[in-house]
Amino acid sequence: MALNFEDIAGHPALPVCVQAQARALQQAYAANPRASSVFATQQRWLIAHIGLALHFRRDRSDYRKDLTAARFVDVTVQHAVASRNTTHAFIKEMEHYNFIEGAPGGDDRRIRPLQPTPAALAELTGWVLMHLKTLDDLDGANRLPTFLAQPNMLADLQPLVADGLISSVPVREPRRTFSLFTWLNNGGVVMDWLISGVDPALAGQARIPTGVLSIGDFAKWLKLSRTHLARKLRDAEALGSVGWQGQRGNSVMWISNEFYGEYLMAQAVKLAIIDAAFAACQATSAT
Repeated sequence: MALNFEDIAGHPALPVCVQAQARALQQAYAANPRASSVFATQQRWLIAHIGLALHFRRDRSDYRKDLTAARFVDVTVQHAVASRNTTHAFIKEMEHYNFIEGAPGGDDRRIRPLQPTPAALAELTGWVLMHLKTLDDLDGANRLPTFLAQPNMLADLQPLVADGLISSVPVREPRRTFSLFTWLNNGGVVMDWLISGVDPALAGQARIPTGVLSIGDFAKWLKLSRTHLARKLRDAEALGSVGWQGQRGNSVMWISNEFYGEYLMAQAVKLAIIDAAFAACQATSAT
């Protein structure tokens, strides 16, 4: 039975499990920053899931229903995720970095099918594995080995995850501090880095220390402009969500208990969506 949001949000092991997930996401970013950055900004994350769902739901018997730039743009705009220009720019960027490529088509040369490359699908698979492991760590189930034993499950699972993410109000309208970072380039990585350095045993404090000691080093590792990152951190500081134990930008950074809670709840929403999709796939395969 799938864990719902309340099950996950109220689970006593959630802080420890989410920290392990944040560290895994951080390691994935370090191994391949370009690929991980696709999932590190909310808008790009949702655009990518829309494109992947269109790919997996394509009708193999009718090339006219393949994933194309026009269909990709139309669906993204329909769901109010991004403008036409933004989506076209995203497609061009993904083609440039070999995450999207041309797919075999039919006789109509006006239609240019697209498909994710093996590298893109590998990144998606890794993202799914990390979240299934977190769910397994929460309840001791065996989603991860089940997924690994069914190589074709990704094609059924991802579109359901995309549907859940796109229709979720908490995903589309994140809370105040969380929203500051979701629209920042690599903003998801920023939050993962902050949370990965938090000791879950200190989670009850009003100001929770992180592992960040220098904005400059932080920005360099993230491949972000120090000025831009510092501006976002100042916005978060104005909300009382982050601060420094000593000199600003050159001492241990802390995050507020409220911001920490926002991150945990955002992960609970996402994990519940993924688990619901996984359970639906399992139910379908059992019939």
